[in-house]
Amino acid sequence: MPSYTVTIATGNQWFAGTDDYVYITLVGTEGCSERTLLDKPLYNDFERGAVDSYDVKVGENLGDIMLVKIEKKKYWMLDDWYCRYVTVKTPCGDYVEFPCFRWLVDDKEVILRDGRAFLPQDDKTSLVKQHRQKELDQRRKTYRWKEWQPGFPMSIDANRHRDLPRDIQFDSEKGVDFILNYSKAIENLCVNSFMNMFQSSWSDLADFEKIFVRIKNTISEYVMQHWKEDFMFGYQFLNGCNPVLISKCTKLPDKFPVTDEMVSVSLERDLTLEQEIKAGNIYIVDYEMLEGINANSTDPNTQQYLAAPICLLYKNVRNKILPIAIQLGQNPDENPVFLPTDSQYDWMLAKIWVRSADFQHHQTISHLLRTHLITEVFGIAMYRQLPAVHPAFKLLIPHIRFTIAINTKAREQLICESGIFDKANATGGGGHVQLVQKAMKTLTYRSFCFPDMIKSRGMESTEDLPTYFYRDDGYKVWEATKSFVSDVVGIYYTSDERVQGDEEIQAFVKDVCSFGMQDFDHCEFPKSLKTRDELIEYLTVVIFTASAQHAAVNFGQYDWCSWIPNAPSTMRKPPPKEKGQADIKTIIDSLPDRGRSSWHLGAVWALSQYQENELYLGMYPDEHFIESPVKGAMERFRKQLAEISSLIKRRNEEKKLPYYNMSPDKIPNSVAV
Repeated sequence: MPSYTVTIATGNQWFAGTDDYVYITLVGTEGCSERTLLDKPLYNDFERGAVDSYDVKVGENLGDIMLVKIEKKKYWMLDDWYCRYVTVKTPCGDYVEFPCFRWLVDDKEVILRDGRAFLPQDDKTSLVKQHRQKELDQRRKTYRWKEWQPGFPMSIDANRHRDLPRDIQFDSEKGVDFILNYSKAIENLCVNSFMNMFQSSWSDLADFEKIFVRIKNTISEYVMQHWKEDFMFGYQFLNGCNPVLISKCTKLPDKFPVTDEMVSVSLERDLTLEQEIKAGNIYIVDYEMLEGINANSTDPNTQQYLAAPICLLYKNVRNKILPIAIQLGQNPDENPVFLPTDSQYDWMLAKIWVRSADFQHHQTISHLLRTHLITEVFGIAMYRQLPAVHPAFKLLIPHIRFTIAINTKAREQLICESGIFDKANATGGGGHVQLVQKAMKTLTYRSFCFPDMIKSRGMESTEDLPTYFYRDDGYKVWEATKSFVSDVVGIYYTSDERVQGDEEIQAFVKDVCSFGMQDFDHCEFPKSLKTRDELIEYLTVVIFTASAQHAAVNFGQYDWCSWIPNAPSTMRKPPPKEKGQADIKTIIDSLPDRGRSSWHLGAVWALSQYQENELYLGMYPDEHFIESPVKGAMERFRKQLAEISSLIKRRNEEKKLPYYNMSPDKIPNSVAV
């Protein structure tokens, strides 16, 4: 009687094992095995981390094993089980791998195909075609679109983390509880005594050190020491945690009437302002997006304020970017232009207002919208339209890991009404919702293509700006990622016609545009892909956004925002409308109070932490792909990433302000924090 040896691996995460009954059925081209209980006498089967083997006897040879059906039935009480993979050894000694990487919950079954990737047009038998369609039918019922707020990208239809499908939940919900993590951060930072001191101002700027000195690192200390200096203010537009706004100024906007007379003392090349603009030495940052956004009014005892400033920057002869003019509103009739030649406190307060506006833009647009929410759209569409056997699913799933879970938790605790965001942020209480809605009206697909995004702001020249490390490192990681994606796409798509004939990949990109992005006309997300190059770019956008771009705007938050005056999360006085009124008391009374400062510090510390057992870019321990050519592409990708990390490390050794947010060894695979 022929016998097949079945090896099953149970996951290593907490509670992955099960005491339930597990049955297996082998489905081959020549027949099916009996439904077989997998159980060894006097042995605890399917323990966490275990790899167990069993013999399945059959009456006759089953032919090529096409599917494996696994069922879990209750033993005493329902006990979820995480299955990593199944390997079948045939009577003639061949091994067939069946990746699973899924939870079996309740009395459920899962039917697995072998680990080879197939495009839909390559499936020829009715058995595998039906399996493919059933998987997608079930996924579409499980992963449903929902509009959390009007004008937002669509999100998952789940109100709480516990309502999510088990496969996309965190291994431990406790580990990503924002309230718990913020409270832990506040305790670790020893700012417990301040966290409820709302309305209580600090006595002076040095007083902020009371909540700062507990955790130090190179960058945050340097920021504390140099935040008042113009070079530090300008440097952050290039390599801070929001390096995505600065643009080359080719013409001064009419709403920003800066004259040569105003700034001539700041210019170093014996050129007029107009000549400096033509020479490419003038840059601009415009926070127009914040215009008309309602400031946080959730605390009746503290009025909070927002501004929509415009900042003009100058590249001096030493290639440093320095501020030369700031207007704290979009209307020049109501807002004077502040200059470095103004009084010390006028200029300091103007810069603080810009930093506060940058913090709002960073948290809500650069971070929340353009990494978290967009990656969730890609993830939901992936689950709905790409079966596990599709090469694009296998390629993308490591980069979607925990993203839907972290976003659901954020909607549950962080950005919801009366959530943590309301406690300390000027855009809390609904302003953050308005800001996302407004930003969505100008968001485009091409702005997620890294080289296009850099070029659209006129920032591509390394000769013009030799210290724009975000750009330089980003280019390297983008090209390495694109090269890897190109290798994988080339294995399965031998022509453009293969892309056009793949109905599942076409459904995926259409779902992203028509449902995820709600078919907004301006967004220009493609509804179809016609060439391999278009597919390579699209998949590169998904991976880069979820990994490198998120790392660039997330993990530097403690570095740049822990010194409160450098990144105030809110302001308690309105922006000045006249010069000569500011003094140190005005500044202290404008900055966040002790309570809000403590919540802010807890937030940026918690958000800057890596996950336990973090998986960094190029680390793929779950082997969704089994083919050697893809494994070879992964190895080349890892080698390229290691070389980039080494280059960045060498460069940083000489820097007082190292830039490592785009170093591949510090880029997690996915948006999970």
